Amino acid sequence: MQKSISGRYDCGTCYFKMDIICATLLEQKINHHSHPHQLDRMPWPIVSGCVACGNKHEGVFFQCTTCPRFLINLECALLPTKLLIQNHTDGTFTHSHPLTLAYSFPNSEYEAKYYPKCRVCGGIFYSHLWIYKCDKCLYYAHVDCATSKREPFMSIFQTASLGKTYKNFKEDEHPNLLHCPFHDEGDNLLKRYMSNQHELIGDSKQHEGEMLTHASHQHPLVLFDKQTPAGVSLHDPMKRIQLLCDGCVKPIMTVPFYVCCQYDDEQYCFVLHEWCAKLPAEVQEYVGHPEHTLFLLPKIPSKFFGVFECAVCELPSNGFSYGCTICKFYVDINCAFIPKEITHDAHPNHLLSIVKPSDTQSEEYCKACGYWMHRRNLVFHCPSCNFNIHVECALLLPRVIKHKCDKHPLNLRYEPAENHISEYFCEICEDELIPWKWFYHCTICAQSMHAACVPLILQCEQNTYAKNRKCVYKFLNVKFGGTLEIKDHSHRLAFVQGLESDGECIKCRDRLQYKMIFKCLECEYALHFKCASRYACDQAH
Repeated sequence: MQKSISGRYDCGTCYFKMDIICATLLEQKINHHSHPHQLDRMPWPIVSGCVACGNKHEGVFFQCTTCPRFLINLECALLPTKLLIQNHTDGTFTHSHPLTLAYSFPNSEYEAKYYPKCRVCGGIFYSHLWIYKCDKCLYYAHVDCATSKREPFMSIFQTASLGKTYKNFKEDEHPNLLHCPFHDEGDNLLKRYMSNQHELIGDSKQHEGEMLTHASHQHPLVLFDKQTPAGVSLHDPMKRIQLLCDGCVKPIMTVPFYVCCQYDDEQYCFVLHEWCAKLPAEVQEYVGHPEHTLFLLPKIPSKFFGVFECAVCELPSNGFSYGCTICKFYVDINCAFIPKEITHDAHPNHLLSIVKPSDTQSEEYCKACGYWMHRRNLVFHCPSCNFNIHVECALLLPRVIKHKCDKHPLNLRYEPAENHISEYFCEICEDELIPWKWFYHCTICAQSMHAACVPLILQCEQNTYAKNRKCVYKFLNVKFGGTLEIKDHSHRLAFVQGLESDGECIKCRDRLQYKMIFKCLECEYALHFKCASRYACDQAH
């Protein structure tokens, strides 16, 4: 055989051709960094599993004569020690740093990195198989995923919903399509919905100082559309000022809004967004309960202190609701106007449809918080990509949020941040943070916070929410405040969230931390919300 100009070896007699790699490997043994012994090329092609990638291959293999079960196929033996994934996946997957080839992923390291999944296929890793990784950015991929060797390649990102996606809908066919997440805390679903109705916010003929009688409150409400009233400050996390609407329990960050004309307590005055004062009286053919009309209920009469659990997001709320009293079906006013379709930055270019989990054939866990959703009433789902997300994770986590712990705006992240060398922990609760669940991050300060901890602008120093691992703060739809009077205690009890320092419930002796509680601000008397509810019921009888 002679070497041709093209670099191949050719036999002029029988037209047998061989490339330079195969021609030289015929006479070659190799020393590979993955194994302590020399490897021999097997004399003929075989079908066998590969210890490098774990897949079955047909072709040329190298074998260790000392360890005969050690077999790696030719392609894996020639894998580069470093690669840019975008060069091997046609740009479908990108990363700014070269990935390094590693010959194992030890269980201790896998656990320390919070059990990451492959950035290409979303699958798990096995300790004995090779991977490509960037430890600095917690970026890991199977070797065959990183080099496009898994066939068919297109199925990788379509099934796992990772990598670059291409738009599967036309914008002009969805003129009112909701694009999530909302920009900040001042933007929300209810505001968007009401602004699209015939009576637009801002088209109102009411003016500064005019009165409104609303069924939700015993006193007239005063409209403020130019400036805030004396003694009332707009919601400002940087100054640790909280002002929540009594209707939607969302921050009031701008005028116009309504205030009770007889407010005398800055910590608990009755206030409403302008749009919350104009809600429709009923919702017909609601997607989660189409059989009956839902009616607006400022307070549910049968619920103690007005607190109920929303049938869609499953969060407790003491704001307004829409409900069916026949079926005892209640949703908070934000969940009452859920659109049938949205898009989300976490899964760009694809429509997410509102469905019941039982109607899907996909793996039923939320991409945001990792919790299962098979018992949920409604979720958002991408039918082509196996992408699922809770309603509250999609609609209640804004793109940007502010907190006093960092002077910069915090951005919502869906995966670990690039170039983040230090360990992840929450600046608020000081507990560990798993970067595979959505979280807020400041790239300038390299600071991270649990998505559920960020709303705690009033009690952030007391480590009130460290044990809950969901992305949405459990009491996001609860406006704490107000007092309760009971017969066997001389002081009124304040409605607050339990802290570690509150100790145990005076009735059941369970801990009060992380719970809704009533406590006396003058002595150490405190009890759970549920215990107070039962106690009040017993008193009534």
